[in-house]
Amino acid sequence: GVDYNEIFSPVVKHVSIRLMLSAVVNRDYELEQMDVKTAFLHGDLEERILMKQPEGFIKKGDENKVCLLRKSLYGLKQSPRQWNIKFDSFM
Repeated sequence: GVDYNEIFSPVVKHVSIRLMLSAVVNRDYELEQMDVKTAFLHGDLEERILMKQPEGFIKKGDENKVCLLRKSLYGLKQSPRQWNIKFDSFM
């Protein structure tokens, strides 16, 4: 679709990372990081999005059916924001 209502996702400024790293070094803190594999796939969609069936998924006789997305996919403009909403709900 053309109308993407909410696609903004907050991003940390480079200077903020540098300030945090400086504080860690100056106060002899330990720093840890994390990674959520396939993070964008966890976001819940707010709008109805239909897609063609992926290759290898199509059953004989169902070639004209489409899939209703329930979760975000990589490549959707709203995926970063939806992941951020999901992440914020846990933190």
